[in-house]
Amino acid sequence: VQLQASGGGSVQAGGSLRLACGASGRTFSNNAMGWFRQAPGKEREFVAAIGWGGPRTSYADSVKGRFTISRDIPKGTVYLQMNSLRPEDTAVYFCAGRRGASIATSAGSFDYWGQGTQVTVSS
Repeated sequence: VQLQASGGGSVQAGGSLRLACGASGRTFSNNAMGWFRQAPGKEREFVAAIGWGGPRTSYADSVKGRFTISRDIPKGTVYLQMNSLRPEDTAVYFCAGRRGASIATSAGSFDYWGQGTQVTVSS
């Protein structure tokens, strides 16, 4: 099973990017998915998650109102729309998948990980 994140890049503060996460080897249509990020010298932190049934989405306080997680079930793709980007959003962004359907916010609760995509926001 491989997850592949794409869509990263360099933008100025206030700009937008949309990350996408696709999977090969299995589908994640009924599974919870999430996005995490890791900045240089910092620990990996939760960004957003989307579940199946029950609470559908969860966001870190730092991105609420600016980021939106969504999924295209037929395409088997999960997206992270990032608006009003800030320099502090600069990090490598990872997508992750769970075996279960319920939302989780801790990295240890996710079973599958992609390689990450770099997001750089300049001031």
